[in-house]
Amino acid sequence: MAKNLLEQLREMTVVVADTGDIQAIETFKPRDATTNPSLITAAAQMPQYQSIVDDTLKGARNTLGRGATPAEVANLAFDRLAVSFGLKILEIIPGRVSTEVDARLSYDTEATIAKGREIIAQYEAAGVSKERVLIKIASTWEGIQAAAVLEKEGIHCNLTLLFGLHQAIACAENGITLISPFVGRILDWYKKDTGRDSYAPAEDPGVVSVTSVYNYYKKFGYKTEVMGASFRNIGEITELAGCDLLTIAPSLLAELQSTEGELPRKLDPAKSVGMAIEKITMDRATFDRMHEENRMATDKLSEGIIGFEKALESLEELLAKRLAELENQPEAVEA
Repeated sequence: MAKNLLEQLREMTVVVADTGDIQAIETFKPRDATTNPSLITAAAQMPQYQSIVDDTLKGARNTLGRGATPAEVANLAFDRLAVSFGLKILEIIPGRVSTEVDARLSYDTEATIAKGREIIAQYEAAGVSKERVLIKIASTWEGIQAAAVLEKEGIHCNLTLLFGLHQAIACAENGITLISPFVGRILDWYKKDTGRDSYAPAEDPGVVSVTSVYNYYKKFGYKTEVMGASFRNIGEITELAGCDLLTIAPSLLAELQSTEGELPRKLDPAKSVGMAIEKITMDRATFDRMHEENRMATDKLSEGIIGFEKALESLEELLAKRLAELENQPEAVEA
């Protein structure tokens, strides 16, 4: 019986579910799972997860007491909600879950370190080893430095919103566990910038970018894992077959699962080693220069952080509204 594309992909790449939807994770049974503020916000509005939201709000209210404002309770509940979903996800998957640091801290190294430690403490208090959690941090220079500190403490990190080779090199040189280059968002930028409607999969700028990062890492023996993310179509995914990991939305997982055909390996560390690639030593000045020269990376990193900030604000508003509803049920809040 012929294997579908998803089955073949799993033979060469670790498949990760890019969702906060626990039912979708149960359906596709990935090894790992990633979440972000937008995904958590979407999941928090699904009726089947109302109990997770309510329990988190009750816990936050009980921690802060009656004197706390709804906004203060919602802020604490947001911090805890990502972990609450992470704990549910870890009951299903055998591997790791990525939980994101507040995007509003993306340019604050010390605050990011403190938040990363706090997230891990919540997981450990619930009986989950830090080996099963990746702290997700935006790939700013400040975020990468924070991740470097956390990694030395044995707290593993996933550097997200990664759009350029300079970000990838800085992560590798700082011993980061995993990076998430955003394939689809790179494509979005180039389509808008050039006015083109589409690119062939092999010419897709996001695919080209991730391929270059993968080959650079394998050429120079870096241990940092590459996890392609943010896909717009299965062509982008099949062109990156062989990448260390790929995090894929449920809709595209379903499309891969329902599609048959041969899936050749496109990325191979054995081939990367023989490539003529120049090694770049990364410091702050080089990082800033390369970032400024890369209009796409500059635009998309800033846009991505702003987008996650807005998602956080939406989630906090949602939580404050739900808290107000629960406050009319005193026995429920005090339960």
